[in-house]
Amino acid sequence: MTAILVAAGAFLMTLVGGWVAQRTGDRRHLVLGFAAGLMLGVVSFDLLPEAVRAAPGEVNGVPQALLMFAAGFLTIHIIERAVAIHRSHEAEYAAHTHGRGHQGHAGHGHGHSHGDPARQGIGLTAAGALVGHSLMDGFAIGAAFQAGSTVGTVVAIAVVAHDFADGFNTYTITRMYGNDRRRALGLLAADAVAPVTGAAITLLFTIPEQVLGLYLGFFAGFLLYLATSDILPEAHSPHPSRTTLLCTLLGVGFMWLVIGLAD
Repeated sequence: MTAILVAAGAFLMTLVGGWVAQRTGDRRHLVLGFAAGLMLGVVSFDLLPEAVRAAPGEVNGVPQALLMFAAGFLTIHIIERAVAIHRSHEAEYAAHTHGRGHQGHAGHGHGHSHGDPARQGIGLTAAGALVGHSLMDGFAIGAAFQAGSTVGTVVAIAVVAHDFADGFNTYTITRMYGNDRRRALGLLAADAVAPVTGAAITLLFTIPEQVLGLYLGFFAGFLLYLATSDILPEAHSPHPSRTTLLCTLLGVGFMWLVIGLAD
C-alpha cells in the first residue's frame, strides 16, 4: 500500500510538469531545450545503466540491452524517414502551404506541416511510449518496496522527481508534433495515472527483470532519437541562442543531480 501512496505523488508531479509545459508562451524554444536535456539525462544516467544491469546477457559480445537501444533508435528513425519520403512524394504533385494560408517559395512550404496526420502519429507514439515508461516507473516503485523500505524510498525519490520531466515531455512532444491541446491533455492524464496503475499491478505479479531491461534499452534509444533529431533542432531553429543551449545543459545537469542523489 505504501507503493500506491508514493505512486500518487508521481501522479501529482506528472500533472505539475504538464501544467508548466502549457504555460511557456514565446519561451517555447527554452522549454524544448530544457526538455531535450532532461531526456538526454534520463537516457544516460538512468535508463541505459538500469537496462544493462537488468539484461546483461550478450549477443556477439554486445549486451542485449544495448542492442535493443540501437533497435529503438533505428525504429523511430525508419518511421520518421518513411514519413518524410511520403511527404516529399506528395510535394511532387501539390504545392505545400503554410498553416496561415500562404504558399511557400517556388510552390513549397516549410519543412513540415503541423496538421500532417503522419507527423501527429509520431508525436502520439512518442507520448504513448512515455506513458509506457511511467507505467514501468510504477512497477519499479512496487518492486522496490517489495525489496525493502529503504530501497523503495530511494527509488521513489528518483521516480517522483523525474515524473515531473515525464509530464513536461509528454505534453511538449504531443503538441510539438502538431496534435491539439485536447490530445495532449489526454495523454498527460494517462501519463499521470500510469505509475499508480503500475504500482497497483505489482501487488499481483512482477515483470521478469530480463524483459524489463530489454524494454528500457529500447525505450532509451527511442528517447535519444527524439531528443537529438527532433526536439533540439526544433528548439534551435527559431531562436539559435546560447540561452537555449544553457537550458539543455541545465536539463542534463538536473537529471544528473536527481539520479545521483537517489543513488
